[in-house]
Amino acid sequence: MATDPIVQVRDLSKIYRQGDIDVTALNRVSVDIQPGEFVVLMGPSGSGKSTLLHIVAGIDRPTTGDVLVQGINVGNLTESDLATWRNQYVGFVFQSFNLIPVLTAAENVELPLLLTGLGRRERQTQVTAALELVGLADRSHHRPDQLSGGQQQRVAIARALVTDPVLIVADEPTGNLDAKSATDVLELLRSLSSRAGKTVIMVTHDPKAAGYGTRSLHLEKGEIVA
Repeated sequence: MATDPIVQVRDLSKIYRQGDIDVTALNRVSVDIQPGEFVVLMGPSGSGKSTLLHIVAGIDRPTTGDVLVQGINVGNLTESDLATWRNQYVGFVFQSFNLIPVLTAAENVELPLLLTGLGRRERQTQVTAALELVGLADRSHHRPDQLSGGQQQRVAIARALVTDPVLIVADEPTGNLDAKSATDVLELLRSLSSRAGKTVIMVTHDPKAAGYGTRSLHLEKGEIVA
């Protein structure tokens, strides 16, 4: 039975003003992403791949066009509603791990849950489950400086997962990792898509990393090309 796309991008354009010049980052992009897909966005620097990722994730807003995630038009949300929506629907993984140095792995993973109405015991249960999923339950009390780069990125993935989002967005998640750690992270993202049913959208410039996805979209000059 056919399923509705979890992400629907329609005639999406993004224009930035730089001095007296308009710079088109995205030009009337349209694409559907199905539940459970692992979509890779590729293209040269300045092609618009990170801009597309950020607009789908509600970090940036389009100039024109629409982005619907599970039927919700993200561009129509107020700033307050958008912040709530991001916390509920989207998990973020970035090249820099963005962990708080003075907090333990468990405390870093718990941060998104502090914005919810969950009690302390419920939060701890979800944190433990997320750390177990990324294979770091035994490192829960370690601070970031006591973890390897690959372990820090897995903590960041656990933090992205802890609210049980429908969408995981990853912007160059292996950019700061050695080859072994990068492979571990990519295997984890692929497993989250294929086994846990999460929809993953990843930006990368690495063809080897792109091979872990179920589909690749190539952008050039703000447009998706064959």
